Amino acid sequence: MQYVWDNENNRYLDMFGGIVTTGVGHCHPKLVDAATKQLKKLWHTSSVYYNEEVHEYASNLANRLPEPLNNIFFCNSGSEANDIAILMARLYTKSYDIIALRNAYHGDSTSTQPLCGVQSWKFPIPSHFGVHHTTNPDPYSGRFGGNKCRDSVVQTTRDCDCGVDECNACDRYIEDLQQVFDSTLPKTVCAFIAESIQGVGGVVQFPKQFLKRAFQMVRERNGICIMDEVQTGFGRTGTHFWGFEGHEVIPDIVTMAKSIGNGFPLAAVATTASIANTLTSASYFNTFGGNPVRISEFLLL
Repeated sequence: MQYVWDNENNRYLDMFGGIVTTGVGHCHPKLVDAATKQLKKLWHTSSVYYNEEVHEYASNLANRLPEPLNNIFFCNSGSEANDIAILMARLYTKSYDIIALRNAYHGDSTSTQPLCGVQSWKFPIPSHFGVHHTTNPDPYSGRFGGNKCRDSVVQTTRDCDCGVDECNACDRYIEDLQQVFDSTLPKTVCAFIAESIQGVGGVVQFPKQFLKRAFQMVRERNGICIMDEVQTGFGRTGTHFWGFEGHEVIPDIVTMAKSIGNGFPLAAVATTASIANTLTSASYFNTFGGNPVRISEFLLL
């Protein structure tokens, strides 16, 4: 299940996994069998209607997350998951301004493209209302950091003067975030969004304690914290099931996609009951979000 073939029948070891998506390989026989059985039982129904597979998988997924992240919304892509997260955050906080990181990637939809801090994903249209970017905390190629700074077992080759239990680079990047709060934001904010490890931006790992300190600053201003686990979730960081666990933080909203569906268009948003309840103020509907075929495969995992 780790190989792919081209049109001339040359075999390749797939190191890319369908844009970091096929977490358990191609055409795994157990997954093929599960999908086939589900196709014979029920091909499609929307999330409006209860079905056993979707309910069971939502329960399993919630059990993989820390409390109180026990409300699950299914959708079709990482961009859509981040769309839903942004909507709920703005409804819940009754604020509009969101802080993102330069060099980040959070999707290519109308509402997620403004969050991105990578120029190649920017179209020349007005789109940045209510989004503010702070300095990317990159100990490898950023303004500050070195071989004692990464929140990782793997360090950079650049020297730094940090002590055993300190990170001067983290202090500097937090100072930049503080300047954003002081200069461009109102007293209360909507949310802070970040990847556990930046993916599209080049596998960037943050300085020690950065996310923990950033979360605290955001929550002091009535904002909530969103972790984008689209590329890092489901064990991709190696040491934890979720990347945010390595930062010792508990987000208010977690978005996930890619590995959740192993190539199927499946994504999810996990949040608290109080934040999830914001979607009852109007109708929320997703035609394909509760498709039982793609979900039935992953009841095995």
